[in-house]
Amino acid sequence: MTHPRDKSYEESLVRALQDPAEAAAYIDAMLEMGDQAALLLALRQVAAAHGMAEVARRAELGEKTLFKSLAEEGNPTLATLTRVLHAVGLRLTVTPERV
Repeated sequence: MTHPRDKSYEESLVRALQDPAEAAAYIDAMLEMGDQAALLLALRQVAAAHGMAEVARRAELGEKTLFKSLAEEGNPTLATLTRVLHAVGLRLTVTPERV
């Protein structure tokens, strides 16, 4: 059963993840966790916030390919990950580990 509170949380999450800085921080936090399922969930949520069909189009991926790559059991290639990130206005970077 969905409560009004749940819907407002989802709506606020979608709005927040449309902001590139918020989306980048969210994905970065999931990367820090080291949990691939959490990372894929974050990527799905960011892509959904931008519209999955539009992300697939910008990333030059089929919608089925995008859904399969970002599914819980997905295993996107580096090329797919990079294309999806670019499609939502982000890029993959590497920084020194925090000590």
